[in-house]
Amino acid sequence: TEGDSIFLINRRTEMKDDDVIQWMFENTLIAEINVTADRFTVNDDVLDGRFRDRLKLDNKTGSLTITNIGAKHHGHYILKTNSVRKSCYLSVN
Repeated sequence: TEGDSIFLINRRTEMKDDDVIQWMFENTLIAEINVTADRFTVNDDVLDGRFRDRLKLDNKTGSLTITNIGAKHHGHYILKTNSVRKSCYLSVN
């Protein structure tokens, strides 16, 4: 529902030394954790700033929270890890 938060869950309980976790919206990288490079990045200014101040990346598990969602946030989300690629489609009412 519009205005709610959505939780995109990576099923890990903790990060490993060689983990790379990427969250994509459509074909655009919106968040990434690269343990080897010690990089923790939230790209909330991409896509005309539609995610600005809305992305919360859990650096322990790699899960992503999007707060205060609206119609501009519906679409295809992709989780890429070292060994898994999962996707879901979010529809906002």
